[in-house]
Amino acid sequence: MTEDKLQEIIDREQIRDCLYRYCRGIDRADEQSLRSSYWPDAHDRHGAYVGPAEGFIEMALGVFKSKPRNIHQISNILIEFTGPSEAAVESYFTALQRGPDREGVVRQVLLCGRYCDRFEKRGEEWRVADRTVVYDWVDEQTPPERSEPERFGARQPVGGAYPDDPVYGLLAARGFSST
Repeated sequence: MTEDKLQEIIDREQIRDCLYRYCRGIDRADEQSLRSSYWPDAHDRHGAYVGPAEGFIEMALGVFKSKPRNIHQISNILIEFTGPSEAAVESYFTALQRGPDREGVVRQVLLCGRYCDRFEKRGEEWRVADRTVVYDWVDEQTPPERSEPERFGARQPVGGAYPDDPVYGLLAARGFSST
């Protein structure tokens, strides 16, 4: 294996890890993980939000206060290097989101689509420099009427926000941080 091929494999894994950090950040209300997936000067087209990624992150931090329930899954990650420090990355996502709207009414929606990202490598690190979220499926659902303790029952522990989710205990016990 050549050194260039080995570096390409490393770069691909770093891009995938960045996408997974984004999911952890948005699902676990983990600001550090969320921020670490974007460059500070990144741009984001995310549904109704269009602007600097910092604005999207601030919007997400506000939503986190409502204690939403989110789960994002990433698949079909296609990475095409367009230069030594740039890549076009298409990732399919499925997201189930539940939380109060601006009027306080709890809504639940299943979203499927793709993140069309321009990644940049700066130094030794890959992050999103420009993101366009493409929506391919939206299904508004009726939120469950029963409480989470009633629905989950003995299925414990239940996922939660940073720092209470069990993954953070696992990481701390092994001497790792969330990023």
